[in-house]
Amino acid sequence: MADSTSSSGADDEIARLKAMAQKLRSEAAGLEANQAEERASVAKLAFEKFDKNQDGEVSLQELKAGLEKAMKTELPNERVQKLMNEFDVSGDGSLQLNEMVSVDQFRNKLEAYAREEKSLARDAVDEAKKQEEMARKAEARLEILNDKDPTTKDKIISVIPYLFPLLDSLQFGRFLIMENADNPLVGLLGLLFTAYRSIPFSGFIAFLALNTLSSNPGLNKLVRFNMQQAIFLDIALFFPGLVIALIGGLGSVAGFTIPDAGNQAANTVIFGVLLLTVLYTSISSLLGITPDAIPIISKAVEDRMPTTDMFDDEGKFVPREAREEKDENKKDDDKKKD
Repeated sequence: MADSTSSSGADDEIARLKAMAQKLRSEAAGLEANQAEERASVAKLAFEKFDKNQDGEVSLQELKAGLEKAMKTELPNERVQKLMNEFDVSGDGSLQLNEMVSVDQFRNKLEAYAREEKSLARDAVDEAKKQEEMARKAEARLEILNDKDPTTKDKIISVIPYLFPLLDSLQFGRFLIMENADNPLVGLLGLLFTAYRSIPFSGFIAFLALNTLSSNPGLNKLVRFNMQQAIFLDIALFFPGLVIALIGGLGSVAGFTIPDAGNQAANTVIFGVLLLTVLYTSISSLLGITPDAIPIISKAVEDRMPTTDMFDDEGKFVPREAREEKDENKKDDDKKKD
């Protein structure tokens, strides 16, 4: 009996709560309907004020004039157009009565546009400052590393390093030189070669000088490139000389001798190739064009040339390992942001 009475009381309480909930929903719906009706009434009033020519729609010009009068301020055409685009659901370029809202709603939207524009303006200023700072740093690096266009003086100086491999190649061109001993150019080369060989360890000294100077970032890139390439060309001369010596040695062991004509032809070809290479590099350099078309050698030199990204903002050289670690850390940070 007691259980039945308790169950009945609980059911009554549930029914009472449901009735209260329904009443609250009904009141909320009524309040919302009243508010909607009030908004519609306010929008209709605004529509009638804005629609000056009474044609049943508010044009862009009428919207601008009405808002400026209501808000007592001049509005940019762009903002009013943006407002029209957002509320013009039909897309006919005018506001119909069912598309109209209150002045306060228009004001809130315009204020939101203003805040957005200010935010974009700040972002643009920050981006401009960032780009300006990056340009300043890049210019500072260029002052450290002379990668500018070569001057006439730079072009002339950049040719001089090729005397190093040219003079060392004269040993292969001795047959050709002997046949043209009366040629003034050959005589000049002979004098240069004599002076070059008269200096003890001349080849080693030339190598050290070119290698050291090519590390000076203040020298123009063309000059530094040619210094390095001249070293590589001189090193390349070692291999054909080694091949000729090995063939001669093997011939002696095997009991045969290389004909003088064959030996002379091989040496002349080596000298001719080097001479043509020096002519190419010299002409290209005098024209201000980097002579980077020599197979294998030019690529090896280009890989050794320092670039602006090898220096930090303070102009200090950053080792390759440190740069790679920095790039990896930057990639990880970007992934985390995404």
